[in-house]
Amino acid sequence: MRTIFKSIFVALLIFSLASCNDRLEGDEILSTEPLKIDSVKIAQDTMDIYTTQTIKTYSLFSTQCEGFYGYDYQHVAPLERKVISYKFKTSASCGEVATRVSQINFRPQQTGTYVFRFWNGKDTAGANIWIEKNIVVQ
Repeated sequence: MRTIFKSIFVALLIFSLASCNDRLEGDEILSTEPLKIDSVKIAQDTMDIYTTQTIKTYSLFSTQCEGFYGYDYQHVAPLERKVISYKFKTSASCGEVATRVSQINFRPQQTGTYVFRFWNGKDTAGANIWIEKNIVVQ
């Protein structure tokens, strides 16, 4: 009985050590941070309620080491939105800088003039700069 118990214990110990994986399978994400939105393309500045429109944002990324992480889409007021884009940075070595596009699907459920403010960085005094766009919903 003791030998069976020792054999099972040794087998479990070997299995648990063999199943550990300390390898890095790819580049490690080091950080996320706000990303300046350089320009915004809105196909239609007037649209119907309950329809969907794609809003495209363009930003500069370092190729090979940075990528799009997501948006912070804030409902500031019933018809006002603030949009901040975020990027991730990896441990890979960076390449050239390139413009990449990301998109938001906007589907309004209320009529009126929507005001969008897209984060465009900070000025020399440290204040936020916004690109402002309006969409009229009928």
